[in-house]
This record gives sequence, structure tokens and C-alpha cells, in this order.
Amino acid sequence: MERLAKLFGSPARSKLLRLFLFNQGIALTLVDVSARSSLEQGTARRELAELVSVGILIKRGVRSKATYRINPRFEHLPALERFIRDTTVLRPEYIVGALKRAGVLRLVALSGLFTSVLEVQIDLLIAGDNLDTRALARAVRGLEAELGREIRYAAFETADFRYRLGVYDRLLRDVFDYPHRLLIDRIGL
Repeated sequence: MERLAKLFGSPARSKLLRLFLFNQGIALTLVDVSARSSLEQGTARRELAELVSVGILIKRGVRSKATYRINPRFEHLPALERFIRDTTVLRPEYIVGALKRAGVLRLVALSGLFTSVLEVQIDLLIAGDNLDTRALARAVRGLEAELGREIRYAAFETADFRYRLGVYDRLLRDVFDYPHRLLIDRIGL
């Protein structure tokens, strides 16, 4: 039980667990971990040390050259992975709130990893007016840090989206032909 108590000790630790469980097989440096999880390096270093001491992560190398990856031999890995996957959900209000800073949103559709259908090319589709691509990229990076996974997204100005919808654009068909969820629909799909 002591391992499980150490495991869920802080929000930073749960971010790191999601990051490594959703990206198994990838070795990350402290700088990579800090950037992908939006944590300060000191906090990330402490939490990584705890996860290594529990046995969930394996550390290779020393100091700045050290890399971390999931330990495939950790005895509770399948159960932990299932638990984290089942409980990792971003509330729709949180997603919309993060994206609102990028411009006037007319459509926000979730697919792919948000609907557990991995065949789709994108996970997040956004249409709006006066979209600021840098603000949008920042918002998506913040969502990625919370989820622990890369989010594939596409953003269109409303006029471009309507045109693509009218010509049955393959990317849009990939979203709308598979299970999806509309968070905002001011276009009238």
C-alpha cells in the first residue's frame, strides 16, 4: 500500500503518470518532461525521483543526460494504465475556456482520442473568426499538458470551414463520419 500512497501524492505526479502512460516506449529527458507537462523543472525532478523510487519509471544516465521511461515490468502497470485511461477526462467547459482566448469560436468538435476512435486523423476541430494561431497553439499545448498526450488539431476560419464542408473535404468527413462530439455549434451542423 505504501507504493500506492506515494503514487498519487500530488497533481504534478498525476500529470507525469499520464504523460508516461500515454507515451510508452518513449524516453524523455527532464527538459522534455518539464515542457510537455508544463511543470517547473524542480517540481518535475522531485516527482520523477518519486516515480523512479516506486518502480514505475526507469532512469538511464545521469544529470542532464538522464532519460526516463515507463518500466514495462512494473507489476501493477496494466491496472494503473486502465485506471488512468478511464479517469483522464477534460471537462468540456475547460476545453472551451482554454480555446476561447484564440478568437471567436463558431465550432469546436472533439473526435479521435476524445471519443476513443483512433482511426480519425484529428482529435480537435475548430472553426471561428479572427483566430490567433499562436494563442490557439498555446491553448492546445496547455490541454496536452493536462491530458498527457499530443492532440492533433485543425483550425479554420468560418468561411473556409463552410467551403470545405460544402465540397465534402476528406478531413472534415473523417471527423463527422466517425463518432464525434460538438462542444460548440454556431454554424448549424
